[in-house]
Amino acid sequence: QVQLEESGGGLVQAGGSLRLSCAPSGRTFSSYAMGWFRQAPGKEREFVGAINWSGSLSLYADSVKGRTTISRANAKNTVYLQMNSLAPEDTAVYYCAARGSSWDYFEVRLPRGYDYWGQGTQVTVSS
Repeated sequence: QVQLEESGGGLVQAGGSLRLSCAPSGRTFSSYAMGWFRQAPGKEREFVGAINWSGSLSLYADSVKGRTTISRANAKNTVYLQMNSLAPEDTAVYYCAARGSSWDYFEVRLPRGYDYWGQGTQVTVSS
């Protein structure tokens, strides 16, 4: 059974930072593009960013660009989401996802572009 597990969520004050981790189990994801999405209550799942298998390509949503970095350590089979200057509107459940197909700047922005998903981790930003 392939699983992705996110960690690092919690309560953060506005202006603070957090780093989420995503560690797959059941197989290695070093050849997969990885994405991060988030979903706030009552809203659709929203693209945050994505990184290709080697880390040479990345893409970010406008809402987080400039304060967010996605990185990966394939030797550790782990992907990271670093977010700075957090605001209450960043409050959501954050999900990591793995894409087995080749990098596509359009498809990596969409939930349908991914094959595996984690259960999500809650991030709450207090004002």
